[in-house]
Amino acid sequence: MKKWIKRGIKTLAVLLFLFVFVQLILYGYAKMTPKLEIKSANAVMMYDNTNTLFFQGSGTQEWSSLDNISPYLINATISTEDKHFYSHFGFDFLRIIKSLYINLINGSTTQGASTISQQYAKNLFLDFDRTWERKIEEMWLTIQLEAHYSKEEILEGYLNTINYGHGNFGIENASKFYFNKSAKDLTLAEAAMLTGIPKSPSNYSPLVNYELAKKRQESILNRMVKNGYITEEEKNEAVSEELTFVGEKSLVNLNTIMYYQDAVMRELDTIDEVPTSLIETGGIRIYTSLDQKAQKDLEENIKANLSENEQLQVASVMMNPKTGSIFALMGGRDYSVSQYNRAVQSKRQVGSIMKPILYYAALENGFTSSTTFVSQETTFTFSDNKTYSPQNYGGTYAGKPISLATAISYSDNIYAVKTHMFLGEEVLVDTAKRIGITADLQPIPSLPLGTAEINIMEMAAGYAAFANQGFKVTPHLIEKIENLKGEAIYQAKYTSEQVLNSNLTYILSQLLTTTYDSTFIDYSYPTAINLAPKLTHTYALKSGTTDTDHWSIGYNPDVVTAVWIGYDDNQNLEVGDYKYSRNIWADTMEDYMVNKEDSWYPQPENVVGVLVNPITGNPYQKGDTKQKILYYLRGTEPTGNEPVFDDLTEQEAT
Repeated sequence: MKKWIKRGIKTLAVLLFLFVFVQLILYGYAKMTPKLEIKSANAVMMYDNTNTLFFQGSGTQEWSSLDNISPYLINATISTEDKHFYSHFGFDFLRIIKSLYINLINGSTTQGASTISQQYAKNLFLDFDRTWERKIEEMWLTIQLEAHYSKEEILEGYLNTINYGHGNFGIENASKFYFNKSAKDLTLAEAAMLTGIPKSPSNYSPLVNYELAKKRQESILNRMVKNGYITEEEKNEAVSEELTFVGEKSLVNLNTIMYYQDAVMRELDTIDEVPTSLIETGGIRIYTSLDQKAQKDLEENIKANLSENEQLQVASVMMNPKTGSIFALMGGRDYSVSQYNRAVQSKRQVGSIMKPILYYAALENGFTSSTTFVSQETTFTFSDNKTYSPQNYGGTYAGKPISLATAISYSDNIYAVKTHMFLGEEVLVDTAKRIGITADLQPIPSLPLGTAEINIMEMAAGYAAFANQGFKVTPHLIEKIENLKGEAIYQAKYTSEQVLNSNLTYILSQLLTTTYDSTFIDYSYPTAINLAPKLTHTYALKSGTTDTDHWSIGYNPDVVTAVWIGYDDNQNLEVGDYKYSRNIWADTMEDYMVNKEDSWYPQPENVVGVLVNPITGNPYQKGDTKQKILYYLRGTEPTGNEPVFDDLTEQEAT
């Protein structure tokens, strides 16, 4: 056993020697490389739709020299983050060995060993991917920093770029936000409180969790005592000092706004006008579509509605259908827990939110609001004698002909598949492509029931063509980009292409109001009837349900909002889970429209309204228990003598 220990020690010593030797070689090489500009490197500033700064990836509004930062803050940071800062060359080898040992004993990566130089190197990057390539880049940048800059300059840069929570990057901004004073005037108690925040701003901000922040403060003060920066008496006085926070909670929680920021950075990667070299050496200002009020409301509605189920995940986007500007986005419940951005990265089965695309195609091919199919259990036979037997939700069928309006209101699956087969399975695929959906859609019988997987931003953009009266727009978050001198280097171009008939989009939008219309209560209920008491404005709305996913997507002329809920591991949803996306959608739309007049579409000249029995689609007759104005292209109004389309299908087959 002793031999193995000796061998292990020798091996470790050799590896350590080699590591130091390689570092010295790299250090010498780094000395010959061009000097990095640390005060503007990777300075990415993002502004919302009112030109208010909401995120800084690196760099700050105010750069403070070490002379203008409280010694308490400096000593607390060194004591907490890197007590050997002044004696190493970027890497604390003893700390690395200790952390490896602790992690090995615990069987997890609970102990970190990053130095201030390494953390500052991370702050100079735009992403925090945990890949070997990323770690190697970090190590090389750390060596470059140590080769070109003094310890004081590195520490100064670190303190001016670190995240202190609530959108405050840099100690001067943080000092003014939390205590309304300059960083040079911080007391020991205030300095220890601020030093504790960067480890996890969402947990250790005193505005988020004061008790946890207070425990973190005391832990930092204890380290300062242990490392000889303060006395026990000074620690006790600081612990007992009552702090007054003047900073208000930011309008948007950084945890969730980071999903928006993440989506912006992903879009930035696609813009050729902005070279990576400019970001790395000069910095940029990005002006986005973000509406902080809408983002805040969306975040709060998600939090409130999903409080009963901590495992459900969510994605949501809000878009201006006239321009394609995405002004609110949620890629999950909490960025500090999961950085996976479901709004831009995931594809999920869309369920019945595919049906409006099908029904637009049907209107384009001669269907009207009154076109009927029989709603009953049906087995479809297609190529190679294969069969398909879709079911209506809850096993509810009319057992009689129903109108297109009723089929939309109830989300009748039989009617949808019959329409799909009647038109030809390629028609839905082609129509989806026309409105901008690029997902791989297969012309199969189940396609209108949403068995295909599509990204939520893509679906929102597709629905924007309906909301924009037939004009397709390109979804985007970035409106304009400038360099740090204020010179414009990119401007979003609003492109819209008319791909749909505006008369038919008006009819479809009217039909999508039936999903919460009590007039349609008959042998079943409209799918979103429970939302009716919440809705004070007119909206087009469709929900979609699969075993693992639930969607709600709807619009008016001003906004398209899409909400998805489900589990990351694709486990089945419970019946009670389906309410969440609908309630999030309704609450968010109502918040957006609060104090605004109802926004809806003017009736086109070539469209007429007819009073009908909405279930059958026939013209209203005296004695009918139900009546509703439905809309038709002029000349296609119902007469009451229209055939049931099942009969036409059978005639064509013969």
